[in-house]
Amino acid sequence: MATTVRPAEERDTSARSWATLWRYARPHRAILGLTLVLTLLTSAAGLLQPLAARHALDALAAGEGLGPVLALMVLLMGTSAVVSGWTVWLQRRTAERIVRQVRRSLAGRLLRLRVAELDRTAPADLVSRVTADSALLQNAASQGFVMVVTGALTLLGACVLMLVIQPVLFAATATALAGVAIALRWVMPRIRRAVTETQTAVGELGSRLDRSVGALRTVKSNAAEDREATLADETIERAYRSGLGAARYHAAAGIIGTSGMQGAFLTVLGAGGVLVARNSIDVSSLIAFLLYVFYLAAPLAALSGGLAHLQQGLGATVRIREIETMDVEDDAGRPAVVTAPARPPAVEIREVSFAYRGRPPALRQVSFRAAPGTRTALVGLSGAGKSTLFALMQRFYEPAQGVIELGGRDIATMSRAQVRAAMAYVEQDAAVLSGTIRDNLLYGRPRASAGEIAAALRDSGLAELVDRLDQGLETRVGPRGVLLSGGERQRLAIARALLRRPSVLLLDEVTASLDARNEQALRGVIDRVAPACTVLLIAHRLSTVTSADQIVVLDRGVVRATGTHAALLKSDALYSELVSTQLLAEPGPGVATGVT
Repeated sequence: MATTVRPAEERDTSARSWATLWRYARPHRAILGLTLVLTLLTSAAGLLQPLAARHALDALAAGEGLGPVLALMVLLMGTSAVVSGWTVWLQRRTAERIVRQVRRSLAGRLLRLRVAELDRTAPADLVSRVTADSALLQNAASQGFVMVVTGALTLLGACVLMLVIQPVLFAATATALAGVAIALRWVMPRIRRAVTETQTAVGELGSRLDRSVGALRTVKSNAAEDREATLADETIERAYRSGLGAARYHAAAGIIGTSGMQGAFLTVLGAGGVLVARNSIDVSSLIAFLLYVFYLAAPLAALSGGLAHLQQGLGATVRIREIETMDVEDDAGRPAVVTAPARPPAVEIREVSFAYRGRPPALRQVSFRAAPGTRTALVGLSGAGKSTLFALMQRFYEPAQGVIELGGRDIATMSRAQVRAAMAYVEQDAAVLSGTIRDNLLYGRPRASAGEIAAALRDSGLAELVDRLDQGLETRVGPRGVLLSGGERQRLAIARALLRRPSVLLLDEVTASLDARNEQALRGVIDRVAPACTVLLIAHRLSTVTSADQIVVLDRGVVRATGTHAALLKSDALYSELVSTQLLAEPGPGVATGVT
């Protein structure tokens, strides 16, 4: 069964790849058409040169002057050189424009991918498709089409002229060309498959290096450099072997073309010598014919090179199309106009269930209500579904069933941009972007005033740090915020969230990296913003939980109990156990650190 389905699937994939390739080339069809015309003019000038040489030889034999013929040959050669140079410039410019178009399209799509898609594909592999695969596509879309059409038409023109000069010699040449065509048809699809395998391995290499370099301190502290290098080397070896396969087929294509031309030349030379001896053809015609045989090398090279470019592009297109078929968030990424409510909105979760692909349910029939302007704490063992619930509230995922309401409105009826504009989300492992402290603060609200920035710094406990830094807000934080301590990264993320002035604030274990002093300061911030902002927080520290207006206890995706700290201590065994076993613990006496 597999042997009958596979060719059909391959033909279908090939057809889609051709369609994608043409879609990127189509906006530049006018320039590509001009390039084609110029290339054909160059080829025409080349095709006339053997005929001019034939006339020159005939003129010599007749004792005539060579001036007009030589002038014509010089004109043809000069025209060919000038037009060829202009054509190369147009092709390269078009190639750069195509790759710019591809990268813009893919980059914009990557940034709008749904989170579920990123759960299944390594980000570094996706990035390699924007950088490396798009480069293969540019030559295919710009030069590949032109080279194939030009090579084919020039080859046809040369064959017509050869047929006019001597049909018998042409038959011998055509036989050699047919053998070359059959062999190339076998080689070209293998180049495409080898290129696809190579690019896939390169993408996996990027993913491996991104994992190890992104956690380089962990790698070093566990003395795992050799192990990571071995894993990377395995992927490098696969890329190397796939690249060798592509190189082998490229070499085979070159050998086929060269051997075909040499065979045609020897055949023409031998048969032509016999015809000259029999006076069936004159010497000038034989030389002109041999020049055409030599001339065939250029269109054959253009044809085989163009086909190779196209096969490489089609191989890259397979991986690019995978991005184009991934689900994206069409209603996110654009600033949403959100009117600030007169009072904080209520957040209501009703019968919400959700499961990650291929895993047991993470949430089952979860229901609770966070009243406007209150603080609701979510507690439970690891894996209870707390962070998953926050992800659903941000519409990173969609619930399998149930409703999440914001201010009485189902968030499924709102655009993602509107939902996220109303909420500020601080993750447990707060993301800090490469750049300066100011860049990170203004990321969610670029036009915030200096006074608002100062207030956010003060409320998050960052003001003292910024004041003692020589460059203040312009201090660079390093890649992924590596020049800041864990607590400083957390406070910077909190300041960024507060600067957005959200109506709902989601805090996912934000006190985990804070010392006792800064945690107490943050609790004061939460107390101050709560009247104007509904706060939901995930917490493992008892001091954070006890001040909440409501505590929701989650257990394996189910709401086990809700209530205040005092009530839950009396009524819920799991909550009492969390407190007594210090899974809800008082903070230790940490020490604030500065820029490292």
